[in-house]
Amino acid sequence: MKAVILAGGKGTRLKPYTTVIPKPLVPVGEKAIIDILIARLVKCGVDEVTICLNHFAEIIMAYLGNGSKFGLKINYSLEEEPLGTVAPIKLIENLPDDFLVMNGDLLTDLDFRELYSKHTVQKALLTVSTYHRTTKIDFGVLELDKDDNKVTGFREKPEYSFNVSMGVYAMNRKVLEYVPKNKPFGFDNLMLSLLEKQIPVNVFPYSGYWLDIGRPDDYEKANEDLQKLSSIL
Repeated sequence: MKAVILAGGKGTRLKPYTTVIPKPLVPVGEKAIIDILIARLVKCGVDEVTICLNHFAEIIMAYLGNGSKFGLKINYSLEEEPLGTVAPIKLIENLPDDFLVMNGDLLTDLDFRELYSKHTVQKALLTVSTYHRTTKIDFGVLELDKDDNKVTGFREKPEYSFNVSMGVYAMNRKVLEYVPKNKPFGFDNLMLSLLEKQIPVNVFPYSGYWLDIGRPDDYEKANEDLQKLSSIL
């Protein structure tokens, strides 16, 4: 299996931690986030990774090297300007027919081999790993009439459940035909484009451990969860 790790963002939501350190290198315990992610990929059978870089590219390349310390091969693809979360993949040469893609700022014990297998067996164009997440609103929520003049309902601190993207995908190379070249284009753009064209998108529901380290409170939770992370550290 081959994988692509998206690590070109500035990590602005995770400031001040990312002021001088690229987000993938922010430590969780004694290891960098991307160390943990790559170790998990190796454990699941991935033997080659391409990392898409822009911000702090030289630091990340110097830290990770050629991948020999992880037991796999690491290649790098550099963006001249930020291209979002999908367009950078189009810059990579010699991609296999099917490959994994993931953000470089997440922690999960997902079985990447199982995701890849299901994707290829189903001959999917795109398979999105999904997570059922419940969000609590810490306020009393008012429902108003169409003129916003009168209250028609009230809920105290309601909870809402969503199926969210984990930032982990299995892709067939043909999906890149729907991605413009050298133009910013994100996962949201790709999803909307495929839905508009009525092109099927498969899902891989997951209920194990997953954390997107996008904000300071997520980072604090990751460090609090070190015991839970023992299976992937």
